[in-house]
Amino acid sequence: MDPLTLIVILVLVAFLFISSVRVVQEYERGVVFRLGRLVGARGPGLFLLIPGIERMVKVDLRVITLDVPGQEAITRDNVTVKVNAVVYFKVMEPESAVVKVLDYIRATSLIAQTTLRSVLGQAELDELLAQRDKINQELQRIIDEQTEAWGIKVSAVEVRDVELPQPMQLAMARQAEAEREKRAKIIHAEGEYEASTQLAAAAEIIGSHPAGLQLRYLQTMTEIATERSQTIVFPLPTDLIQLLMGRFRPQGGLPAGGQGTSQTRAGSTPGGSTAAGCS
Repeated sequence: MDPLTLIVILVLVAFLFISSVRVVQEYERGVVFRLGRLVGARGPGLFLLIPGIERMVKVDLRVITLDVPGQEAITRDNVTVKVNAVVYFKVMEPESAVVKVLDYIRATSLIAQTTLRSVLGQAELDELLAQRDKINQELQRIIDEQTEAWGIKVSAVEVRDVELPQPMQLAMARQAEAEREKRAKIIHAEGEYEASTQLAAAAEIIGSHPAGLQLRYLQTMTEIATERSQTIVFPLPTDLIQLLMGRFRPQGGLPAGGQGTSQTRAGSTPGGSTAAGCS
């Protein structure tokens, strides 16, 4: 055999061998078609294809993160919002993802956009803001049901940002401020009520023990004595005041601690003067 012919044959054999060798990674699967008919998924690892007869399409089995562009929708209570989300999904059946849909990533993105607008139109604004987990679960359920025929599993859907009109933001800020003022007034009223209850109980206890009032006077003096340039009014016990008044009273008066009324009598003397006396 001619050496040139042998070299050509060897080159062709090497080219056919290299073109038939396929390597599929651990996170991939190769969907093989033989003369246009589906053979199945192969991999991971090294395998051979029949050149010109078999064709392979690689499918990634890892979780795909899909950004859903911002969608404008009108909620059930007629508030216009703009919401974007993120979808997490993965291919569970590589054959269905290749055979049953042209571009499963684009198809999943379009379904996520339409489903997001539909779900937002059925929810109220307060539900969208306060019960976002419920909205996420509803989105995940609907999208997963529609993509299940393509061999795709939607693991999670998360609503990220909710943009509100400026007038609605101002109205919500005023509502929150009014709610905080309401709570502050309620707390202040409850504090006043508890303080008055405690003061009434303290007054009842002090009133039942006369010495307790004097002890309270002394405690108050101790507290105000720490401040300089203060005028201190020292309250004397009423018993001590009555004792002192009785001691310095004239002998003709009432004894100390006595009770009675004072009457003034006036009369005219021959000289025209007025004499007064107490009895």
